[in-house]
Amino acid sequence: MRIFYDLGRYYIMMGRVFKKPEKYSIYRKQILIEIDKLGVGSLGIVAIISFFMGAVITIQAAFGFTSPWVPIYAIGLTTRDSIILEFSPTIVSLILAGKVGSNIASEIGTMKVTEQVDALEIMGINSAGYLILPKIIATVFINPFLILISMALGIFGGWICGIGTHVVTSYQYVYGVQYDFNPFNIVYALIKTMVFAFIITTVSAYHGYYTEGGALEVGRSSTKAVVYSSILILVFNFILTQLLLA
Repeated sequence: MRIFYDLGRYYIMMGRVFKKPEKYSIYRKQILIEIDKLGVGSLGIVAIISFFMGAVITIQAAFGFTSPWVPIYAIGLTTRDSIILEFSPTIVSLILAGKVGSNIASEIGTMKVTEQVDALEIMGINSAGYLILPKIIATVFINPFLILISMALGIFGGWICGIGTHVVTSYQYVYGVQYDFNPFNIVYALIKTMVFAFIITTVSAYHGYYTEGGALEVGRSSTKAVVYSSILILVFNFILTQLLLA
């Protein structure tokens, strides 16, 4: 029955989050701060992981294509599709669930246990809307840009590694990347990214917003936020793939 209790509190919290803001100018300023903190602050780790994952996918594709019937340019095609369809939107979102999700849960959880959230309520401010809505807008807006950068760096990493290790020539790799390209794959990846960004932010905020106790409970809320966000990302990855590609 605990799941129904949590779902009820989640929907109540979301109802408060999407209430009409008291002052739009404060929210606009807060959204820009969150974009910088949650989005731009994650660019470094996204870039490093994407580059090297593209390189690894290229090597693995070259290792697996031993048949003379498989053209060499299939290495570029495989790297492109693996990165666009799955790695960048899903794996990078799981990584962001760890980094951004724990950040959100610990920040709001700390404010909750130190009674800063109660102080906002006493001042007549909708604490759920003020603390959570800017984070939702910021991540849903900035995460698709992070994923597009991840795609570009992943394919670039594959190209660098491919020609550096001589498993594929530059022409063959680029030809494979361009071969039979379906632009809808990008749309599919961005739709998944926006749904995952909403899940990461709201689930993490939920665990932070209802934290009770002290520092130990803040740590537990942060851990729960990462675990539940990751599970929901995997579940919705299956659902969205079935709906959009089946």
